[in-house]
Amino acid sequence: MKRIVIKVGSNVLTRQDGTLDVTRMSALVDQIAQLRHVGMEVILVSSGAVASGRSELKLSEHHLDTTSQRQLFSAVGQAKLINRYYELFRDHGIAVGQVLTMKENFGTRRHYLNQKNCMTVMLEHGVIPIVNENDTISVTELMFTDNDELSGLIASMMDADVLVILSNIDGIYNGSPADPCSQVILEIRQKMDLTNYIQASKSSFGRGGMLTKTNIARKVADEGIEVIIANGKRDDILLHLLLDKDAVCTRFIPKSKPISGVKKWIAHSEGFAKGDITIDAKALEALRGDKAVSILPIGITGVSGDFEKDDIIRIIDAEGNQIGVGKANCTSVQVKAAMGKHAGRPVVHYDYLYME
Repeated sequence: MKRIVIKVGSNVLTRQDGTLDVTRMSALVDQIAQLRHVGMEVILVSSGAVASGRSELKLSEHHLDTTSQRQLFSAVGQAKLINRYYELFRDHGIAVGQVLTMKENFGTRRHYLNQKNCMTVMLEHGVIPIVNENDTISVTELMFTDNDELSGLIASMMDADVLVILSNIDGIYNGSPADPCSQVILEIRQKMDLTNYIQASKSSFGRGGMLTKTNIARKVADEGIEVIIANGKRDDILLHLLLDKDAVCTRFIPKSKPISGVKKWIAHSEGFAKGDITIDAKALEALRGDKAVSILPIGITGVSGDFEKDDIIRIIDAEGNQIGVGKANCTSVQVKAAMGKHAGRPVVHYDYLYME
């Protein structure tokens, strides 16, 4: 393991009253410093800004709408959070840098690569990137589901070996975590059905829950990156996970063959899709086969949306199910004119197609 992305949730970093748990933060920083000492590169995706700002201001929230609350609390809380990290890492002689991003920054390849280059330069110079969503200017429809989604994008973008998601429970259980008879599922492999195990409830301070974590973990593991869900409140959890490997946790086993960087970007770009193309059963069978196949006009039966060349589009099967995402090689007008015909260039080239 060379490059690790560590996501720390709000429920790990905050006490019950919403104030920052400085003791827990200090313990996590000590562990990250030890990981650095053995040669690992670490990117930290940290929640806690909104909860930190909420506890600092102690305002009556009913006077503000949800978006205004998030903007206000994060503006105050992010400064408090990054300053604390700066002081804790400075004690270890480690420099840190703040990276604030938004979902739309992942929408174009150029912005995506700009972010990747920024964090690559930081790592090359021994600086730990501390990443969070820029809640001060994000609005609801443009926000990440939560920092689990952001950490998955960062792990994928930075070609990480492992993504560690620290929550306040030990992993995914085969029953209710509150049931003493329930046990942690130690390994989750491709196509394993988790329908009966995942609860849709959300955490008290964060926006997501175990369902979000599982969906992100599956996608990232499908891209060849190991994902670990563990309890961030356990002593020395990072060292036990990454060095001793004796901690109780849930590990998502990655695919043995990683996908390209471009396909990783496309895999996480569904939210930016400008339209859909529907393919027939024969085209779907070819795409599901062993050979690399592009989507040709002959296999397309429908087009929706108004998209341009290089826009992200969804791939839909005959039953209306989304089966993939790709980068359009032509406009929606051109696809409509060519669909069903033998001639014509690929509508989505294999190199720019991600099948789910």
